[in-house]
Amino acid sequence: MSITDVKLDEKIKQKTDEPRRWKVIFLNDDQTPMEFVITCLTEIYKHTQEIAKKITLDIHNDGSGLAGIYTYEIAEIKSVETTTLARSNGFPLQLRLEEE
Repeated sequence: MSITDVKLDEKIKQKTDEPRRWKVIFLNDDQTPMEFVITCLTEIYKHTQEIAKKITLDIHNDGSGLAGIYTYEIAEIKSVETTTLARSNGFPLQLRLEEE
């Protein structure tokens, strides 16, 4: 039997998983102004004014609202950026990351 006679009976399968996605959720509080939340949603999360207003009303009426769904790294960066901006403006805005 020579080297050219060797046959592979199995194919090597590569399994690649898509990165898990994470939701960035804004939580309602009584001190953070709606205008500030809208600003965060338009500047950090790149929503239009109309969508940002709808999310803000969801936060106000339901206690929380979905800002976006991202890979973990991006979700974490955006949530830290939002929290930092809120604290620097004296607001207690809180966010939560949830696996999708």
